[in-house]
Amino acid sequence: MFIEINNLTKNYGKYTAVNKINFAIDKNKTIGLLGPNGCGKTTTIGMMLGLVTPSEGEITIENKNINTFRRDEILKRFNFASPYVELPKKLTVKQNLEIYGRLYGVKELRKRIEEISIDLDIKNFFNRKTGELSSGQKNRVSLAKSLINKPEILLLDEPTASLDPDIGDFIRSYIQEYKSKNKITILLASHNMNEVERLCDSIIMMKKGRIIDVGTCGELIKKHGRSNLEETFLKLARSKDEFF
Repeated sequence: MFIEINNLTKNYGKYTAVNKINFAIDKNKTIGLLGPNGCGKTTTIGMMLGLVTPSEGEITIENKNINTFRRDEILKRFNFASPYVELPKKLTVKQNLEIYGRLYGVKELRKRIEEISIDLDIKNFFNRKTGELSSGQKNRVSLAKSLINKPEILLLDEPTASLDPDIGDFIRSYIQEYKSKNKITILLASHNMNEVERLCDSIIMMKKGRIIDVGTCGELIKKHGRSNLEETFLKLARSKDEFF
């Protein structure tokens, strides 16, 4: 298995944000991480990025624990995008991409920035400060930053939140096309069920820090007797039962 999460737990004092979760991700797959606000999705992503220290458990990539085996080398294989984590506002788009490209040790950085900026149509505001951009522009810049190092593993936390339908569709289409061409592994946290159905090979459902069910979209819809993924999500989020 490419990525394995074993008994991963995060406690903040008496509060348990993530409670002994276990899952695995095959290479070149897109996995949806779903659940209501506060269920532990973002904390899980933070631990996978090495930004949050687990209270218990481990995260391994090809049997290498990210917290003990040359953590810096392993994390170079990751990148991350979220509309809730802003890039430095006073730097221009170009400056942000240059700085992050250097941090990741990207070779031929100028060429890579040119490629990604054309693909995501951000060149026309290259010299504007990031804090002055619209939500749609910021999201595209954040995605460009997340792909600057051509990561093997891409973690996306609600990448199309608050976007209009046109820009949201552009981002989803781009992610689909990029994954098809580059064979990367993606973990996607999202509240947009159409997005999840479109992008994900399978789904992990979380609630109150625990994994409550897993499966493909079709499997979960059928298992819970609903007609679409949004109805299935609502049933699982509102139920008091433990399904998994």
